[in-house]
Amino acid sequence: MDFFQSVLEQISFFKIPQIELKDIIDISIVTFGIYKIIMWIKDTRTWAVFKGVVIILFFSVLSYLLDLHTLSYIIKSTVTVGTIAIIILFQPELRRALEQLGQGNFWGNSLISDKESQELNDESISDIVKATMQMAKVKTGALIVIESTTMLGDFKRTGITIDARISSQLLINIFEKNTPLHDGAVIISKNRIDAATCFLPLSDSLTITKDLGTRHRAAIGVTEQTDAVVIVVSEETGTISYVRNGRIKRNLNEESLEKILGIDVKRKVKSKKIKLWKGKIKNETS
Repeated sequence: MDFFQSVLEQISFFKIPQIELKDIIDISIVTFGIYKIIMWIKDTRTWAVFKGVVIILFFSVLSYLLDLHTLSYIIKSTVTVGTIAIIILFQPELRRALEQLGQGNFWGNSLISDKESQELNDESISDIVKATMQMAKVKTGALIVIESTTMLGDFKRTGITIDARISSQLLINIFEKNTPLHDGAVIISKNRIDAATCFLPLSDSLTITKDLGTRHRAAIGVTEQTDAVVIVVSEETGTISYVRNGRIKRNLNEESLEKILGIDVKRKVKSKKIKLWKGKIKNETS
């Protein structure tokens, strides 16, 4: 009861001001800027940090309404240090945003569209498994990353855009030895091969056995930082490995690989998106 009384008392101090044209312009510019920032970070790992900031702001407002001095002090101290930390940790994202602003990419044509997110269907899973098995037979090294809820835009930008429907033959051709695209990782989102030759962060875990090479370390590294799943084919032994949450399962056969993919990455969710920029904005929910 005291909580609601406190909230009502705080609200009673607010009065509806007289809105003028300059106020509408002011609000519109701020709203536009916030939306643009969200679009900048939406396909990057910064998105998770942004959600954390929103939670902190919620508790900040709550501590103000309830007059919680200790919580308010902790939040203010966290925000002060956190602001500096965010600037240091996310220099690449900030630099890229300023580059886009300088290149005139800040403005775009308005477009409203409905988008139905596609599931990673049985056909796509079958093609991935088929390609993996064929590459394993001839010991063709492969690194296939399947995007989940954490957007992998940062990693996709390090490679070459493919944007093609998943097919076993295309995957085999990409990883064929001595071809331009065989180095690096392929990143798959929904039923599309988004990019190839992508660079992934290597894990610095001391628990990784010495018989695992760079591909396996990269697979473990990206799954430590995101919720993606990764399929690795060893170039030396042809062994198939499956990596999730920094943990690796080795020596998989066709049946076990298809089963685990069906459990982990098959999804079907419908969503609607409003796009205010010209170009493709990729979205996935699980």
